[in-house]
Amino acid sequence: MEKPIPPPIHRNTKRTAELSGASFLLKAESLGLHVSLPWGDSERYDFIVDAGSRLWRIQLKSTEALRNHGFDIRPIHFVYGQGAFAYSIEDIDALVAHIIPKDTWYIIPVETFFPFKNLRLYPGIERRRARWEKYREAWHLLQPDTGRSA
Repeated sequence: MEKPIPPPIHRNTKRTAELSGASFLLKAESLGLHVSLPWGDSERYDFIVDAGSRLWRIQLKSTEALRNHGFDIRPIHFVYGQGAFAYSIEDIDALVAHIIPKDTWYIIPVETFFPFKNLRLYPGIERRRARWEKYREAWHLLQPDTGRSA
């Protein structure tokens, strides 16, 4: 039987992102992936994963909040004075979503979700139309020389 989801700890969102970033580094390195961080926080990606013959630009998003039986991730970035834009293939190669209460990861190539600005994820929650479940724990996508498709 699966453990119930604990209530969120209501940290500020920057702290939550920092903790997920540390968790991503630990998880990726424990799987033998080589991870680098870009200097500063001005890029649209948070990490670079070295997969042998290619580098992956990774944007990390995380959430603690269960809403309407799922966890929402917003794969967007803001441009000052212009609004919110969905990440595109020009910005990142993959979105990594961390569902904190479940300690579950989704590795989703950008071409599979663009131009969506909201993704609802259902880790361990039975849903008829859980379209992103094939990317749950899909770390193999980032392994050396494996290509982009799931």
